[in-house]
Amino acid sequence: MLTVTVGKLLEERARQYADREAVVYADRGLRLTYRQFNDYCRLVARGLMRLGIEKGEHVAIWATNVPEWIACQFATGKMGAVLVTVNTNYRAAELEYLLRQSDSTTLFLIEQYRDSSYIDILYEIVPELRTSAPGQLQSKRLPKLKNVVFLGDKRHPGMFTWNDILAMAHDVSEEELDERMESLDPHDVINMQYTSGTTGFPKGVMLTHYNIVNNAHQVAQCMGLGEGDRLCIPVPFFHCFGCVMSTLACVTVGATMVPVVEFHPKRVLETVEAERCTALHGVPTMFIAELNDPDFAKYDLSSLRTGIMAGSPCPVEVMKAVIEKMGMKDITIAYGQTEASPVITQTRTDDPLELRVETVGRALPGVEVKIVEPGTNKEVPPGVQGELCTRGYHVMKGYYNNPEATNEAIDQDGWLHTGDLATMDENGYFRITGRLKDMIIRGGENIYPREIEEFLYKHPKILDVQVVGVPDEVYGEEVMAWIILKDGETATAEEIREFCRGHISRHKIPRYIEFTDSYPMTASGKIQKFKLREMAKQRLGLTT
Repeated sequence: MLTVTVGKLLEERARQYADREAVVYADRGLRLTYRQFNDYCRLVARGLMRLGIEKGEHVAIWATNVPEWIACQFATGKMGAVLVTVNTNYRAAELEYLLRQSDSTTLFLIEQYRDSSYIDILYEIVPELRTSAPGQLQSKRLPKLKNVVFLGDKRHPGMFTWNDILAMAHDVSEEELDERMESLDPHDVINMQYTSGTTGFPKGVMLTHYNIVNNAHQVAQCMGLGEGDRLCIPVPFFHCFGCVMSTLACVTVGATMVPVVEFHPKRVLETVEAERCTALHGVPTMFIAELNDPDFAKYDLSSLRTGIMAGSPCPVEVMKAVIEKMGMKDITIAYGQTEASPVITQTRTDDPLELRVETVGRALPGVEVKIVEPGTNKEVPPGVQGELCTRGYHVMKGYYNNPEATNEAIDQDGWLHTGDLATMDENGYFRITGRLKDMIIRGGENIYPREIEEFLYKHPKILDVQVVGVPDEVYGEEVMAWIILKDGETATAEEIREFCRGHISRHKIPRYIEFTDSYPMTASGKIQKFKLREMAKQRLGLTT
């Protein structure tokens, strides 16, 4: 295991790979070697110290994959502030909740994301900002928040600019930063991410240097990422997929980070071609969009070799297409959750194709995994479904200011109960079969949406499908499928049901089928099935 802080890890890599490219934003003409990137992060860290930010203090960042995001990640890793990552899809109520619950004293933000003005949202929550001097904020609703830093040159009332922070750095010596860096412990919390909140209020997951550095390093090893690789990163930084499995994984092995600021299939394909990327990350919906881009065949993706598909269940057909059409022969599937830093299991590049497309691999080194009867600690035999639990270096320190939820998630023996249903075979390979709460119980029969989804993916007209349970007076619950068809295709509900007949059990054939253009999603690409259930109830006039 690596016993090193995030900040010192970058220092080591800057010594080892001084002149190798660390960060490339092709569309912005930005290229930094490991030496240059480390120097820049040191500058930002000194600026944060001059701002008065102490070790262990919480600073939040609300931005897309802009260069300043990675600088903040490694600068806080050097000077010891806890980086609180904010979902780019958040709006006023969610942002206010996060800033208050996290006790953040500082917020970094960009101008806007899509059609949402972050500046307007912040002034709505903190009207006092308009008349405050930068750094002097006194907010009724957010008493802890003092500093707001705009990630740009434009002056906004009450806010510092990014250049202000860089200028402040000159008042703090390199020696003062080194002293601060020396005082940090690898077991200190350094990163806080809020769970997707598919049920209840989001919870702040406290992750340490030790948690994320080791998880990132093992993820890189599993996918065969090395110093000569160039990883295209279209997944959001605010999520573990972006800031642990991508940026930090690159730094653990001296690879080059090639981020995409906002996901767009064309931009990803252009970036891979222009920068000769050897690796690519994405959630299934991203890979589906890339494969179905009308100009897909025009791009030269021959440099691609490896990568990760994760974030939600990976359809077998999509995995096969990525391997065959994108040339990603070494692509891996990773499974985990934020509370586990995040990866628990991963396939390996030398696993047989069948295991690489049909399982989520086996446990990472140093990670324990067991399958138990839901609601108990009783282990089940191989092949029997139960709840997946995990224990090891990767388990979070806990939920911030929420001991009750922490105790619910992590038992007295240190096992994290994931809430995911899975099976394990005799060789230690896992298959995720659903969420405990996603399971459909129809007339006493347990139905797992994943099984039906995998079957429907084989239909030639179907691009994507999500299966949920909806209330039913007779059976308790019935099966409903939300389907996105491929471009130019049309289909009827009856046609889809006919495709199922004789191939899957009658009680698994969706009683309700709705065609749609998109799914409600979190910014990290997780489909919010609870919202699909709510939409279904409204559309079908069902009561709970």
